[in-house]
Amino acid sequence: MKLSKSLRLIIFSICFFSIKVFAQNFDEIKRYKVNFATAARANEKLIAIRSFSANNQKYLLLVNPETLDTEIDLANKYTVSSLQYSNVLAIFKNTAYIKSIEAAAAKDLQLQNAGIDHAIPNEKGITLTIDLCPSHKALDRIIFQSVFDEFKKIEQPAPLAISISGKWMMKHQDDLNWLKSLVEKKELNITWVNHTYNHEVNKLPLTENFLLAPGTNLDVEVLENEKLMLKNGLIPSVFFRFPGLVSDKTIVEKIEAYGLIPVGSDAWLAKGQQPNAGSIVLIHGNGNEEIGVKAFIQLLKTRQADVKSKQWLLFDLRAGLEKEFE
Repeated sequence: MKLSKSLRLIIFSICFFSIKVFAQNFDEIKRYKVNFATAARANEKLIAIRSFSANNQKYLLLVNPETLDTEIDLANKYTVSSLQYSNVLAIFKNTAYIKSIEAAAAKDLQLQNAGIDHAIPNEKGITLTIDLCPSHKALDRIIFQSVFDEFKKIEQPAPLAISISGKWMMKHQDDLNWLKSLVEKKELNITWVNHTYNHEVNKLPLTENFLLAPGTNLDVEVLENEKLMLKNGLIPSVFFRFPGLVSDKTIVEKIEAYGLIPVGSDAWLAKGQQPNAGSIVLIHGNGNEEIGVKAFIQLLKTRQADVKSKQWLLFDLRAGLEKEFE
């Protein structure tokens, strides 16, 4: 059967959109590395932060420095000029991207909760972040379904961020596919945050725990997790969440040198922290934090009237920082 020109165009558009959203499920990724460059095309000037090869083609992970959006695209579509990280900081110093990195760096001395922990000041609502640390338990799907049910009439797709670890992805393919289906159906708009590949935890003090544990290989934790995200059809964002929210000044600087923005939280619900206007809320959706899940469901119930009157909204992490640093 021969397709009409208009139908072929529609099919092409759908396929193109899917590539932008789910990064093609790259099966074989070679020479994946940190690679800073300007990537210019027409009136568009983006920042490349990674390069890799797949299917005999060279690709770039690109960041829009104003909107903080990321995308995967072919390198040959752009005029590419290599940069050192210090050049990126200088050339794009007035953009939301660099201002966000600098704001995160301002709190790098904290042992816990370094990075951006609050966004969109003076706005009525929160930024929801859900961590998926390694777990043998199933995904708490009730969180995501409750968000969609509550906001579908006023915010669709509803925005949220998921901090995803490599070991969770490897053990929960069905749950991951379910999350991706919510994006495909435009029920949710998910920002995928790097939460490390292994997310190791031990019984040592925090100063020797999580990413601060002796022998930690940051290239594995950061870059291998990004590769696994790409293999699963997820486009890595510019955000990074420290396991346990634990870090020190040195490791914050190293994470930022990957071109990533550390994100903390001023409202970890399982710890009894209450969200305020503009809070970055943290809950775990990996089946290991029943208290946090119940607290979030209760929070939604208490805010039902405000949600319906658009007096309490969910905010996209990227858009919030863009607005804060415009």
